[in-house]
Amino acid sequence: MTKTAFISIIGCPNVGKSSILNRLLGQKVAIVSHRPQTTRTKIVGILTKGETQLVFTDTPGFHRPRTKLGEVMMKNVEESISGVDACLMVVEPQGEIRSAEKEMIGILKADKIPAILAINKIDLLKQKELLAERIAEFNALHDFSATIPVSAINGDNMEALEKELSALAKPSPHFFPEDALTDQPERVLAGEIIREKLLRNLDKEIPHGTAVVVEKMREREDSDLMDIDAVIYCEKESHKGIIIGKNGSMLKKVSTQAREDMEYFFQCRINLRCWVKVKDGWRNKSGLIHQFELD
Repeated sequence: MTKTAFISIIGCPNVGKSSILNRLLGQKVAIVSHRPQTTRTKIVGILTKGETQLVFTDTPGFHRPRTKLGEVMMKNVEESISGVDACLMVVEPQGEIRSAEKEMIGILKADKIPAILAINKIDLLKQKELLAERIAEFNALHDFSATIPVSAINGDNMEALEKELSALAKPSPHFFPEDALTDQPERVLAGEIIREKLLRNLDKEIPHGTAVVVEKMREREDSDLMDIDAVIYCEKESHKGIIIGKNGSMLKKVSTQAREDMEYFFQCRINLRCWVKVKDGWRNKSGLIHQFELD
């Protein structure tokens, strides 16, 4: 009998939700950077092993929005929590429990959603005895189905986490083919790969003010070459100059790194061309947020 569980991955910004998803899938489907709020939209990842299919939704980090885009991101989180079979809540191994984390636990309690707690980044914890205190802290706030300390970076305890998540699956037909990894269109994945390189190479607020739209994605006939044309939108003319860089150096660096990742992911040669355009204050304009397919 086949079994399925729809699981929403929730947590504060930069706790490693996307890294955990990628590690569980054994393949990168969600972009990762050291910057908070890297994930903007709901990314669906699919893990099928034998009779069990786990359908994950990687959500934006739970935060207090400061722009219309931030409001859309929080709406995506709320929609992802409602109607799922379970939640995987990701936290860090030390520091005070944040008010946003208490708010998330309140939602889990109110909606009576089964939840597993993953304490990520244990590889960074120098005093391992503090881990027991952290587990006790969170379990005093909520009766989690399981609490698993993990490291998405080196894979510690990920098998145990997968086992606990699989235990939440219920008898059901599978909703995706067995070899499916994500429901994201290829052009969305290509755009996210470019945005990841912007996040990793640019400083301060500039990368958060960028959006990437892939306008063309076409395989050439009788060739393993794919042409991809993308537009990087930013909020200010001064930002455009920084993204392009002196003599085009930054744009070339971003494009080269993105092309290499795309060739690995799509398993073909890529001819990537990128342009930079300005859309003043687009993060506070509902029409542009919709145009960029971020709502």
